[in-house]
Amino acid sequence: MATTKWVLDPTHSEVEFKIKHMMISTVTGNFKKFDATVETEGEDFTTAKVTFTVDVDSIDTKNEQRDGHLKSVDFFDTANFPEFKFVATKYENVDNDGSYEVYGDLTIRGITRNEKFDAEFGGVIKDPWGNTRAGITITGKINRKDFGLTWSGATETGSLIVSEDVKIHVGLEFVKG
Repeated sequence: MATTKWVLDPTHSEVEFKIKHMMISTVTGNFKKFDATVETEGEDFTTAKVTFTVDVDSIDTKNEQRDGHLKSVDFFDTANFPEFKFVATKYENVDNDGSYEVYGDLTIRGITRNEKFDAEFGGVIKDPWGNTRAGITITGKINRKDFGLTWSGATETGSLIVSEDVKIHVGLEFVKG
């Protein structure tokens, strides 16, 4: 079967994260710059070779001071580790409605770990302009300390200022190349 290349449509894609602040509220942020290279056999995404990168310096939490702190050596150290990278290694069908588990090597701050995420394959369609498009939503949770993101603080009562768990939501739309 022929190899199909898919090009990311960044205007219809997003990379978002959520993390607890002082264990009483949630801060949401996103990354404005990211890219993916995807190759499949035909249009079968269970055969996909995927490499996904995020420009960490493009972080946006709607607070310039916090974004600066997140880019510093306390957290992401963007001067030395400018990108996150995910390379998919395995897919498992969860049921027949497009739900999968995606395994892959996630690298953050120079530390690579095999992680598992939930994936919902939205399908492949022809758009009104004749392009073939595919959509995928990835969700999951990672422990930031597993990737060397160990900065922490405590409130007067001993609660953590920043939770260890980070929820991830990635919505991607591709155009057949």
